[in-house]
Amino acid sequence: QVQLVESGGGLVQAGGSLRLSCAASGRTFSGYNMVWFRQAPGKEREFVSLINWSGSSTYYADSVKGRFTISRDNAKNTVYLQMNSLKPEDTAVYFCGQGTAWSTLEYDYAYWGQGTQVTVSS
Repeated sequence: QVQLVESGGGLVQAGGSLRLSCAASGRTFSGYNMVWFRQAPGKEREFVSLINWSGSSTYYADSVKGRFTISRDNAKNTVYLQMNSLKPEDTAVYFCGQGTAWSTLEYDYAYWGQGTQVTVSS
């Protein structure tokens, strides 16, 4: 069974940084694309960033482009999201997902973690 476990969330001041991690188990990690979504209170889950199976291709939502960096370490079965210049509007629960599609749509990903809370104070 695929299991995804996010970590690294917390409380940070605006302008600060956090690095999220998502550790995967259950199947060959390097065979799948990985994605980060987030969900703010009262809002729908939204796409944040995507990385392909090898790490050679990445894609970002316009709202985080230039501030967030996605990466992966296939030897450690882990995907990361480095978040810099954080803003209060980045406050959300961040989820990682795993799938085969190159997609920004939530339903294209079959497996999700439980999420990690990121809170950015002004």
